[in-house]
Amino acid sequence: MVSRVLLGCVTLLAGLAPMADIAPPAPPPAVHAAAAPVSGRPAQVFARTYPVMGTEATFSAYTADRAQAERAFAAAYDEIRRVELLMTDWERPGVPESDVVRINKAAGKKAVHVSAETIAVIDKSLDMSRRSQGAFDITFAAMHGLWKFDEDMDKTLPDPAEIEKRRRLINWRDVLVDHKAGTVKLRRVGMRMGLGGIAKGYAVDRCAAVMRAQGLQNFMVQAGGDLFVAGRKGNVRWMVGVRDPRGGPRDIIARMPIEDHAFSTAGDYERGFVLGGKRYHHIIDPKTGYPATASRAVTIFAPTAFLADTIDDAVFILGPKKGMQLVDSFPDCATVIVDAHNQVWMSKSLEGKLQRLGAPTDGI
Repeated sequence: MVSRVLLGCVTLLAGLAPMADIAPPAPPPAVHAAAAPVSGRPAQVFARTYPVMGTEATFSAYTADRAQAERAFAAAYDEIRRVELLMTDWERPGVPESDVVRINKAAGKKAVHVSAETIAVIDKSLDMSRRSQGAFDITFAAMHGLWKFDEDMDKTLPDPAEIEKRRRLINWRDVLVDHKAGTVKLRRVGMRMGLGGIAKGYAVDRCAAVMRAQGLQNFMVQAGGDLFVAGRKGNVRWMVGVRDPRGGPRDIIARMPIEDHAFSTAGDYERGFVLGGKRYHHIIDPKTGYPATASRAVTIFAPTAFLADTIDDAVFILGPKKGMQLVDSFPDCATVIVDAHNQVWMSKSLEGKLQRLGAPTDGI
């Protein structure tokens, strides 16, 4: 018995969608489990799916104790909502302003006191900006509302002059963190930051910690394209599938059994459109202000979801050669890249572990 998870891409570099629609109460979660186990019944997979962070989060557990799984799922959902409310860059009526919203409102004016967690995530972001020579940049959010790849998508291109104007506001070096004071400031008026390209990975790790604290040992947490797997399903490991970026929603090009590891995928296929024979999508290159063109999909394998989510967008923008070098600079990390020419690049450490199932489908 094998469980397959398709790694889809909903992570954002350009923060053009809310991390969640916070205003209305969340609808009841979907249930993917059979009836509650009875005494002596063998373990099985229980799962719940919740709308959160602009995507869906699915918590799965392999256990004979359904009640324990349900408690863990509820606690994990509370945790991911807490992180969301702390770090979203979207305002919602009647909801307290997040740390990021307050930072953006004070851009160019004053430093804002924020939580230690928010500073930790920003620190991680700035470190990746340094390592990737600016390919990953949380001040991408200056493009907010310009490119439209969500419910507001109208398949039109922004004014090039406005793109250039906004692009000049992107610079990770203008994010000023004062650790002693516990404050963050954006140096210039008009700047904006967004943690959509990294916060889901952090939230997945937090959910995994909560589920462990609830006594679960064999489980999986997935939020969009960010995933962490703990333990096994009895004697077998969970199976992860790497999606074909030009195939159907359930088409995969590779698969691998996994245990106690994290994964994150960035791809150009989830939110975007084709116009004039060219694909436009939500992963924006901060150096140009336009959708990145070097890759079609990137999957990162890492010890934590936080780290995997930090790396994937940078690799997508850098392309396979520089991207592979970046991945190799992190211990115990690996990648599968489908580049702009539909060629597959794979870390040597995945040889003998990742099973290739075929070439990716070609297309725009």
